[in-house]
Amino acid sequence: MSENAAPFETTTTTAATTTVTPGAPAATTPGTGAAEPCDLVTVPARQGLEAVDILRRRGVPAVGPVLHDGACDTLGFLVPPGTAAAWDLPGSACTRTSGRGLRLPELPELPEPAGDAPRPAGWLLPPGDTGPVTDPADLRRALGEAARLIEAADGCH
Repeated sequence: MSENAAPFETTTTTAATTTVTPGAPAATTPGTGAAEPCDLVTVPARQGLEAVDILRRRGVPAVGPVLHDGACDTLGFLVPPGTAAAWDLPGSACTRTSGRGLRLPELPELPEPAGDAPRPAGWLLPPGDTGPVTDPADLRRALGEAARLIEAADGCH
């Protein structure tokens, strides 16, 4: 795993408790709560945001749900199960879930944290507003293009 792709932790908050669970979520089917197994590709937030824009501009058939960590340092793309076995893109990591992981229903609206309180993880693109998962080949191309754009932009100082 690269130093840029930290393990993804999800935080869910209920009225009484906060739970931090390392690992990847399973996508939930809206309205039913039924979980679909998936793997999770994590990337630095800047590269991930560029990739989301690239995927959407290209009109990719399905951009799946995308998570952000509480510090907004990484984004996590839900991809089909089995993707982790062949994932080798530098600067990213893919976590195999084998159908395990935290099932995140739609996250509640939370007020902005005061001061230095940690932000909970949340959905950038929630399930139900997206396709079921992102195609790994499309994601790989978008992440590569995003890395090149970022490198070019950073070199123009």
